[in-house]
Amino acid sequence: MTEIDVAVAPEMPSKQRGVKTLGSKLTPFQAFSLLVGFGTAFLILYPFSRVLVRLFWVDGSLNIEPFRNVVQLPNLGQLMFNTFTLVIAGGGIALVVGFVLAWLNERTDARMGGLTDILPLLPFVMPVIAASAGWVIIGAPRAGYFNYYIREVLDLVGIHLKQGPFDIFTWYGLIFVYALYLIPYPYLLISAGLRNLDPSLEEQARVCGAGLWKTLRRVTLPNVWPSIAGSALIVATIGFAMISVPILIGTGADIQVISTRIVRLLNFTYPPKTAEAVGLSVVVLIVLVAIWRLQARLIRGGRFATIGGRAARGRRIELGKWRWVARSLTFGYVFLALIAPLYGLLITSLNGFWSPKTRWGQLTLEHFRTVLWFDQKTRDSLFNSVYLGLIGATIGMIIAATISSYVQRSTGKVSVFIDGVAKLPAAVSGLIIAVGFILAFAGPPFKLHGTMLILLLAFIATHMPSGSIAADGAASQVGHSLMEAAYVSGASESRTFWRINIPLMLPGLVAGWSLLFVRYAGDFQASAILSGTSNQTAGKKIIEIYEMGSYAYLAALAMGLTLVTGTIIGVVFALTRRRSSISSVV
Repeated sequence: MTEIDVAVAPEMPSKQRGVKTLGSKLTPFQAFSLLVGFGTAFLILYPFSRVLVRLFWVDGSLNIEPFRNVVQLPNLGQLMFNTFTLVIAGGGIALVVGFVLAWLNERTDARMGGLTDILPLLPFVMPVIAASAGWVIIGAPRAGYFNYYIREVLDLVGIHLKQGPFDIFTWYGLIFVYALYLIPYPYLLISAGLRNLDPSLEEQARVCGAGLWKTLRRVTLPNVWPSIAGSALIVATIGFAMISVPILIGTGADIQVISTRIVRLLNFTYPPKTAEAVGLSVVVLIVLVAIWRLQARLIRGGRFATIGGRAARGRRIELGKWRWVARSLTFGYVFLALIAPLYGLLITSLNGFWSPKTRWGQLTLEHFRTVLWFDQKTRDSLFNSVYLGLIGATIGMIIAATISSYVQRSTGKVSVFIDGVAKLPAAVSGLIIAVGFILAFAGPPFKLHGTMLILLLAFIATHMPSGSIAADGAASQVGHSLMEAAYVSGASESRTFWRINIPLMLPGLVAGWSLLFVRYAGDFQASAILSGTSNQTAGKKIIEIYEMGSYAYLAALAMGLTLVTGTIIGVVFALTRRRSSISSVV
């Protein structure tokens, strides 16, 4: 066996390592984990079951009419083809680009301190609906700012175009924007996986004569496979559920996908065809369950190194003259995903209307003052979104970390059930889950209609898959040797969880927390139904402004939300980075 093979040698099965598993007698930690798991299952299954019962159980008998209606939907085959093409193409590009950016930042001298930690995440904090609107403004074939500027330059050299040269309302434009706003998810999780991986393994491979690409293929990729598999699942789940890009850009390109069809069945059909919408969600559910099972099998049967003690600091790969080329990839991504659409929204908000011929001498901040200062409802909606993001993301990641750690310790049917239910909402439209929460909690005996609590519970249920998948990747990289040592030393499972698992899972948990925080703060699916005058969120307000056709006000609110969420995530990452650095020195 070569030294490269030793670097990725699989660990012994848990039974041979002596790791505690669920036995006949529950420990306090197992009891707590089961309480959290079944509580989460109730929060997810009860509202969803209320919708299913209302739709498929009529007069005491099963009604299969909704499934028959789904099969008979017009152009169902084309709808499925469009959806899978978009998710596979856009998600595949996002996964590759996310890995490249993460590897360059964590393993090479292209890193520029904490700046390169934050830069690829900046587009992540911009609401996707605002970003999509920005790309419509700058990429429209006739009135798009970028196309207009390019035509002005071409006119100087004698090339005259009436529109283009680029058109955002095409398959290429749709896939491009789709991938652009999926990239931060794999970047977050893969960066955490690389940070947890001892770089000495890769150094040993290079000392043994393996080149850069061989080390990457034989050592790095296998050892961060949990993070890659988790990223693929997150990209797929978010890709199937994403609505903003397909509605704003796909509609203009005459390309419909499942998520947009569900929105139209629920919001633009009278009476709402909830049965058909749920039926389409079941189709997505079947696909995502297959992907989830594949991910679980790959993680459990894979060969990857885990954290076994203090993190080692490896020597970064020197890129030489390619260093600034690598850095330009990060800057280029930030430009396309954040600066370009923000520019379009900013100029539109300052100009007061959408026109490529900007009146530079008449720009005004009136829209910003109105939206962020004088309009109390808008200020309250922004505060509510940030508040829900902070509280909800923290609770959500504690739940996800507890469930993931329990699932790692147990292989019984109970753990499979809890893990599966935690990922169930990924296959169901947030609009349908919101309908379930109205049926389940809005009226007696809970009477939560119009409260912040119903929004918080709905957000936790809707976005639990993202936190669960992030926690799974972090938990799978924690070495069992440290837990064994804690057990031998007399530590309980709960003490081991808080003193061993949580600190070592911290990079992945922070990544998951950031993911949840942004999704909570920018949510507009569940809030579109559950948010009212007393608990309005920024996501709901953005929808209202967009429906009124006021791009100027939309831009002002979107940039305000982006600034607040970006600042909070930057502070959290800086604090956790500093803590990790101090821990490695000590």
